[in-house]
Amino acid sequence: SASTTKIMTALVSLEHFKLSNILTVKSAKSEGAVLGLKQGEKMTFENLLYALLLPSANDAALAISENYPGGEKAFINKMNENAKKFNLFNTHYQDSAGLLDDGDYTTPIDLARLASVAIKNSEFVKIISTKNKIITDITGQNIYNLSNLNKLLGTNGVYGVKTGYTEEAGQVLVTSKLENGHTIILVVMLSNDRFLDTERLLNLVTGNINYLSIR
Repeated sequence: SASTTKIMTALVSLEHFKLSNILTVKSAKSEGAVLGLKQGEKMTFENLLYALLLPSANDAALAISENYPGGEKAFINKMNENAKKFNLFNTHYQDSAGLLDDGDYTTPIDLARLASVAIKNSEFVKIISTKNKIITDITGQNIYNLSNLNKLLGTNGVYGVKTGYTEEAGQVLVTSKLENGHTIILVVMLSNDRFLDTERLLNLVTGNINYLSIR
């Protein structure tokens, strides 16, 4: 499931933390995409969410999960509880960043379901539709310039959702698009070019969907 795991990380943390809560980095992580957070650094939950969802920072995911009551283990348990609650029947989480290919798995339909839950959260949508953001720690001395990894953002009605990549999962992209008052969610997995594949799908669906009215 790669970094699309972070959609669930965001949802679990948004249920618990207030945006203004100040979280302390408990352990620095250097694997994969990281912001470069240092142990003991303090940052608002809101800023950590931007780091989690724009550059997909693994150290932001760890910082959020380690500040949860009961720590990372309790956080991951909550992620898996939510997976059951959202009817993600073929999804399991083993870490909050999506790095553990053996223990993190999902399917396209589960990712689409997860995205459909996530985009009901206005704070989540505000963040995933942001292209660039400058954040700092609470002292204002550590400054981070964030860029959203989603190249399709703002084109063709696209406003989210999340990129992902590991060697086993390949390139992953979950896309949400507004069209005529309807939200369309597209999921591409095991791709060699997630943006091109998604653009092809967008071209296929744009203007070609008929909606059934249920009476």
